[in-house]
Amino acid sequence: MNRLLRRRAVYLLSALGLALGATRPAAAQIGGQQAFSFLNLAPSAKISALGGVNVSARDADASMLFANPALLNADMDGRLVLSYVDYLADIKQSTAAYVFNTPHVGRVGVGLTYLSYGKFEQFDAAGNSLGTFSVSEYALQGSDAYTSGNITMAGTLKLAVSGIAGNHSVAALADVGGVFKHPTQDFTVGLAVKNAGIQLRAYDGAGREPMPLDVQLGTSFKPEHMPLRFSITAHHLQQLDIVYLDPNVRGPLGDDNLEKKPKKTLGDKIARHFVVGGELLLGKNLNLRVGYNHLQRRELRLENTSGGAGLSFGVMVRISQFQFDYTHASIHAAGGANYFTVARNINSLFKQTD
Repeated sequence: MNRLLRRRAVYLLSALGLALGATRPAAAQIGGQQAFSFLNLAPSAKISALGGVNVSARDADASMLFANPALLNADMDGRLVLSYVDYLADIKQSTAAYVFNTPHVGRVGVGLTYLSYGKFEQFDAAGNSLGTFSVSEYALQGSDAYTSGNITMAGTLKLAVSGIAGNHSVAALADVGGVFKHPTQDFTVGLAVKNAGIQLRAYDGAGREPMPLDVQLGTSFKPEHMPLRFSITAHHLQQLDIVYLDPNVRGPLGDDNLEKKPKKTLGDKIARHFVVGGELLLGKNLNLRVGYNHLQRRELRLENTSGGAGLSFGVMVRISQFQFDYTHASIHAAGGANYFTVARNINSLFKQTD
């Protein structure tokens, strides 16, 4: 037992060291300044339905290991989860996650994320077509969790690869998380340091870029005698000001006939850090979900309309041994994303065939 605990401690400390070693100051704008930003995308229907960011919704959904490795728990053992996301245009994302428990390593989760941007046509300087090329990114990760009493600590190590027309960039990243679960009530608190690491190999001719570090803190709670569960999550806590104002946007004219540029407000600075989500629990076989991401709404809205940006709606249905999840997330006035997730305990499947 002591050897097992030491092994887990070394694993978690290694992940924590990688996470803290990669922390660096950042400018106010978070978009377009980091590599491997696809790691911030919601990987499954449930996470998307709760606003795209959540570190505390603890249940049997194995895809939550992408959100916070400390959400690994016994109800996930043996469960395989497959997800598919249909984004705008030809952008597609596929994810897979599986959780198992062993006497020597403990509870382990493995995950794979693959994002394809489709094919693009290539031209030379004279405008002659040179054929097509593809753009894709993927990440392979492994998580290990240890629970003592009401607290779970966990770490994740990732290898991420980005490819454009045969050129590749590689990065090593880590997540470190913790979850407190109330012993008698449906109440959890989660903390995660996500996507911290270093770029091992940059694109040809490009310098090394920072990773999409994100410190998140959240809670999920279900009021007693109510079929509702609420979640609220704060993200990018390592960076207080994440408001970006486009300098090219023209402001209204004042009484002095001078243009008034929009200014940052304290309320907007605070609100952009928060994501809220809710679940209507209509029984073990049917849940309805809704989420709101204020940062997404502010950054992806048009000047005259938001187009529902930042809102997401989802449903979970269990049929026999299978769990099906669907979410529609409104991203922009031009359209949204559809998430499809299916899950099953494959351990029980193998037992039935024995």
